[in-house]
Amino acid sequence: MTQQVPSTEPQLTGVRNFRDVGGLPTVDGRRVRPGVLYRSGHLAHATDEDTAFLTSLGLHTVFDFRNAGDQALEGPDVELPGVRNLNLPLTDPASGVEFWSMVRDGDLAQLRELLADGKAAARMVGSYRTIMTQRTAEHSRVLHEMADGGLPALMHCAAGKDRAGLSVAITLLALGVERSAIEEDYLKSNAAHRRYKVRRSSDAPGGTSPEVMELLSPMFDARLSYLGAAFETIEDTWGDVETYLTTGLGLTPATRERLRDSFLD
Repeated sequence: MTQQVPSTEPQLTGVRNFRDVGGLPTVDGRRVRPGVLYRSGHLAHATDEDTAFLTSLGLHTVFDFRNAGDQALEGPDVELPGVRNLNLPLTDPASGVEFWSMVRDGDLAQLRELLADGKAAARMVGSYRTIMTQRTAEHSRVLHEMADGGLPALMHCAAGKDRAGLSVAITLLALGVERSAIEEDYLKSNAAHRRYKVRRSSDAPGGTSPEVMELLSPMFDARLSYLGAAFETIEDTWGDVETYLTTGLGLTPATRERLRDSFLD
């Protein structure tokens, strides 16, 4: 029987895409324990009530995967008393600055040139692949931090969909969670109340017209083709998940066992 985890989302008004990862099944019949790992969008706009709720979770570590550009746009996370905030950017500080400026301010012709005919989705796939191959040190550190007492933890980026989504997926792979359950959790970011709010300048040509939103949609969707590209990259680069975890991320059997002991019922 699937373990039911009470929804905590209605208590958060300034934080998007918050959820507990607890309850997901592993291939050997265990489940991720509720209250150990959470995921969300950024915490910069958390209200006082949100902050009180997040404080009540007893978090040890908040992993913030945003880069300097993200933080300049949205602001720093709110401070949670007694919680360690660890910033590990999974994209370079200047990554995509010109691109995202065009997304916010570009006119329809520019957006068509930038995003139409599958270009937006291709950009997302490329981003997922790059993070998997170029951010092994950061993902290794996240897993070792959690294995060495950094729990309960919350992982977030800007929208809580891509960089946090990949980091959660990698954690779940290390725990032996079923691939279908990892995919199901990833797709939950598509729910209307969880989706990142698309930002367009008030004077941007075309505003948020239907065509503009259709062009932007691939950037803000959680698509299995994106996550699948990450899994394919593991196979293409390391051959299989076990080699990725041991060679790519440097996880020893003892570290894996500590993770499983901490995370699983």
